[in-house]
Amino acid sequence: MEKRILNYRKYIDELLMRSDLDWEAVIREHLIQISFFQHERLIHLIVTITFAILEVIVIGLCVVSFTPGVGLLAIALLVLLIPYVRHYYILENEVQKMYWQYDKMVENRDQ
Repeated sequence: MEKRILNYRKYIDELLMRSDLDWEAVIREHLIQISFFQHERLIHLIVTITFAILEVIVIGLCVVSFTPGVGLLAIALLVLLIPYVRHYYILENEVQKMYWQYDKMVENRDQ
């Protein structure tokens, strides 16, 4: 998904440099893509929050009664949480950039 959203945003950046386009069609397609990425962003937010809550619970268990199994579980959840946070960060920032692109498309359409 990361590669797809980055490639799509770069593609739209290239389109924004042109002036010979049917901006209505481009805007419609862009809004569809934004909705896909927003859905992906929501799903990853839910997963990230779930893993963060589980990590806090397991760390609490480590503090209350440490066992090697609970320690390993805390480490495993942290190893999974870090990539989830990174991926969500990329999705969030790219969707925000796509909103800016949409605003530029509307400006180009209205000129």
